[in-house]
Amino acid sequence: MGSNRSRRLVAVLISAAAVVTIGGGSSAGAQPPEVRHSEVDPAVTEKVRAMSLEEKVGQLFVTYAYGRDADTPHPQNREEFGVDTPAQVVQRYHPGGLIHFSWTDSLYEPRQIAELSNGVQRAATSSGAGIPLLISTDQEQGQVSRLPEPVTQLPGNMALGAGRSAADTGLSARITGEEMRAMGLNQDFAPSGDVNVNPANPVIGVRSFSSDPQLAARLTGAAVHGYQDPGAAGVSAAAKHFPGHGDTNQDSHTDLPVIEHTREQWERLDAPPFREAIEAGTDAVMSAHIVVPNLDSSGEPSTLSPTVLTGMLRDELGYKGVITTDSLQMDGVRAKHPDAEIPVLALRAGADQLLMPQNLQVAINGVLDAVHTGALTEDRIDASVERILEMKRKRGVLDAPFVDTGRVDRVVGSREHAQQAQRITDRTTTLLRNDAGQLPMRQKPGKMLVTGAGEDATGALADRVRARGPQATSLPTGKAPTQQQISQAVQAAKGNDVTVVLINAAWDADNAAQQELVRALQRANVPVVAAAVRDPYDAAYAEQVPTWLATYSDKPVAMESLAKVLFGEIAPQGKLPVPVPDPEGAGADRFPLGHGLSW
Repeated sequence: MGSNRSRRLVAVLISAAAVVTIGGGSSAGAQPPEVRHSEVDPAVTEKVRAMSLEEKVGQLFVTYAYGRDADTPHPQNREEFGVDTPAQVVQRYHPGGLIHFSWTDSLYEPRQIAELSNGVQRAATSSGAGIPLLISTDQEQGQVSRLPEPVTQLPGNMALGAGRSAADTGLSARITGEEMRAMGLNQDFAPSGDVNVNPANPVIGVRSFSSDPQLAARLTGAAVHGYQDPGAAGVSAAAKHFPGHGDTNQDSHTDLPVIEHTREQWERLDAPPFREAIEAGTDAVMSAHIVVPNLDSSGEPSTLSPTVLTGMLRDELGYKGVITTDSLQMDGVRAKHPDAEIPVLALRAGADQLLMPQNLQVAINGVLDAVHTGALTEDRIDASVERILEMKRKRGVLDAPFVDTGRVDRVVGSREHAQQAQRITDRTTTLLRNDAGQLPMRQKPGKMLVTGAGEDATGALADRVRARGPQATSLPTGKAPTQQQISQAVQAAKGNDVTVVLINAAWDADNAAQQELVRALQRANVPVVAAAVRDPYDAAYAEQVPTWLATYSDKPVAMESLAKVLFGEIAPQGKLPVPVPDPEGAGADRFPLGHGLSW
């Protein structure tokens, strides 16, 4: 399916590189050369030449639109875009891509998502240059999971790092990509190739595979292969966040983090996953809104740095695919420049795909004005459009942008995928301490309390305990329990044979009351099992508890694996993919990288 104009692009073959000089006239100063594909299929050259400047500039942008179907008005579209429906957003601005979130009212259930995808693709192929859209989200799995059940849920990158299996990582990504493609999504802003060497990192954490750059690299490459697996139709992967967001205690959504890695540290710690992703053929690499002074002295975030994007990513690492920015609404990239200038600086730095500008019309006008004044050349715009169209061609988007909505229910959340996801997750649960020999519970207790962070997580684990025979009560106390909630949990624990307490980011000062919850339960002299359901670092903060596990995820699939370990149905197989530092001893580890007990 698709228009004739779209079909003419199918045969695009882009390979060797040539150089196109970027125009001057920006506060960014002199610009490095732009890598340009030289062997372009004549159909692509013809298409780009036939497009208006406005259509080409539109292809550079990925925006969102509000609503669960393409043709129903949503008031937020009128407020932000001056039109009423997602289809009208596409028809007015001719964006190259559309990104979905729950907050855009776009993600309810699989068939609805598929119908929305078809609707916006009809709008794209029947207007402007007639080029189908990249439709995306960032379905990393685990902590960052945009797509709701029955979409198959997996435990995320750090859990996969604990499993150590490239095969499991590739299969996890393949399942995700196959289900996304069935719903009409063809680009996933994943995987995170960041090496999480800072336990206080507020934005990466369990989104990283490991603090070990070689393990992170191996699994990043496996994930890229899985997402882009042609046997599953495949979605475009985007390895992120270049040059590496793993060593910061600031969040680039709200700050402009500064990472002090030297060049040698970057080569050793941060670069390996991106080298592996490029070797694996990743369709895109996403930039980070961070400053790394030892790599670039300009003070600009990497997203706006020619030294980083062109000098390092293109010239040194030899990357020829699409460079996409992280969201241009994040404070990390908006700290120094007005919104009209940011996309221009990103293009001058070497970016191709401009994600989620604060104001789409202002951003488009900024790029158009830059071309008209000579700050950007139209040839520079063409180079990025060619790369974006090639990415669409490789994934079959140009030739077949529509999906069969009757197939969605057979693919998304299938029994086969659910079974595969459970087997993968079963290999990731990590036993950190079993000092009292409490696990496995060969003799099932009569009554169990499940308390701690997360109503969904405590409820899911309690359900799975009940399914195995014991009575189970769920008593969620949240990430910041009050003293009254702690007292209630202690009283409830005294009426049960065993208490399992789920801990989520208790290392963070805002959530430190969870540490007191664990200690209070232990002081009550009741059998307690503690499980870190996000960051494993929590296990160092309540050493009074002799039994600690890490699941790296609070998803139901992880709670099923936890229940299996508790009752001895499976042995814990996970090994820590990061060290757990001792908060009382500078430089010392409470649990080292690779630690994990079994029986």
